[in-house]
Amino acid sequence: MTTLQRSRTLPPLENGDRLDQKTFHARYEAMPSHVRAELIGGIVYMASPQKRRHARSQAILVWWLGEYETATAGTESLVNSTDILGPENEPEPDACLIILPEHGGQTWEDEDGYLNGAPELNAEISWATESIDLHGKKRDYEKAGVREYVVVALRQQQVFWFVRRRGKFRDLAPGTDGIIRSEIFPGLWLDPDALLRRNSKRLLAVLRQGIASADHTAFVAGRA
Repeated sequence: MTTLQRSRTLPPLENGDRLDQKTFHARYEAMPSHVRAELIGGIVYMASPQKRRHARSQAILVWWLGEYETATAGTESLVNSTDILGPENEPEPDACLIILPEHGGQTWEDEDGYLNGAPELNAEISWATESIDLHGKKRDYEKAGVREYVVVALRQQQVFWFVRRRGKFRDLAPGTDGIIRSEIFPGLWLDPDALLRRNSKRLLAVLRQGIASADHTAFVAGRA
């Protein structure tokens, strides 16, 4: 059955619909290609038009993750990738960083090309979605086994970084120098003020310090 045929037989997605993942996925595939939606805790959320500030912050975040991927064998960064996370969850994180399955990662690609399972790190740029990202999505990511979760809250001008410990997300505090250092991806260092100010030069300078660290060197050696 073609997408056009499915669109004529399946009802369109509506904001607030309560669906299971399989029903959501079938309806989502039948929607026009420009439509973006997520299933969070069994509830459909339709994406709002993206404002410039969100888009620019996302671009810088993706650049930061891409630089880390380039320097780190066995990792891969993704943007707006549909993730089949569970029976009531199919989010599209703004960005994620995974360890490839052949290097011990916990995600996989199904026969249709969709990402399945919990990425090692998910990241969201939040403006209108701040409440969802810090509550509903956080609960879903925690339950599914996402190991680290970053929320860049633009209205609050704050970066939240959570790390999974004993099955629960805990705050990952910055060091005395203000830098947050990933526990899952050695060398993935973040200056939150630089990200919030969209200071890409400073952001990448700090990351490159992390990439030059002994911890990152050991991590890469373990992936070879």
